[in-house]
Amino acid sequence: MPTIHAKPDTLNSINANYQQTALQQPVFLNSVPKCGTHLLKNIFRMFVPVAQQYDKQFIQIPILHQHLAAFSSVQPQLSWGHLLFSDSSAIALKNVRQLVIVRDPYDWVLARARFFLSDTFQGSMDHLKGGKVSIEQMLNMMIFGIYQKAPTLNEIYTHNAVAWLGTGSKLVRFEDVISYLKKLDTPQAEAFFTDLLQPLGLAELPADWRERVLAGADKEQSGTYRENLAGQKVELPAVLPDMQKQLVEYAAPGLRRLLGYY
Repeated sequence: MPTIHAKPDTLNSINANYQQTALQQPVFLNSVPKCGTHLLKNIFRMFVPVAQQYDKQFIQIPILHQHLAAFSSVQPQLSWGHLLFSDSSAIALKNVRQLVIVRDPYDWVLARARFFLSDTFQGSMDHLKGGKVSIEQMLNMMIFGIYQKAPTLNEIYTHNAVAWLGTGSKLVRFEDVISYLKKLDTPQAEAFFTDLLQPLGLAELPADWRERVLAGADKEQSGTYRENLAGQKVELPAVLPDMQKQLVEYAAPGLRRLLGYY
């Protein structure tokens, strides 16, 4: 597995500032990689006792069998990871409240490229750093994958998100979270976060819910946040170029609409 060097956060100590309600059922935050996983995880951590946060590992298929305790109904916990849809993962999550976090595939291509080109990630993409390929070539590799080294956009979204739809999992769009974070004082934001945090089984949001959300959403607490990535030497475009947008539609027709992006 690749190596990810991200700075640790201090959210466990911040968690102690708030009164917590014990989980009654296990909750798993599943996601397509590079879709705001750490943001959602950190927000949720502000509403769950530290003792019920399964922080032993970021759960993925190759190590699933070692971490089945995360999904125990007897000792409910909040856990997180990138868990592909499969027979073993479906069995493991049968009685778990699961959220599936996605991002607009257009923006995901840029986020994935930015991450792989940073020093935060060390692995199979290292040979592409330092301007070895053009920006457009790198973006195309994020869309179409690299033979025997990296899966395609279609494969990643299919197995990490699409295949989980219709199975009782809750779909969460990263952009919606960002949108309501920017207008946290509105009734619409309260309705959104009430629904988002519903899998935790809270009777209602605590009075200090906004403070908790802001603490979890603090960019300084996420080592994989864009501005905190180490060694960024290549400036990627802010918006995916039109040709690459067309290539996304070619590579994964119907995907954006299925996930609610129009």
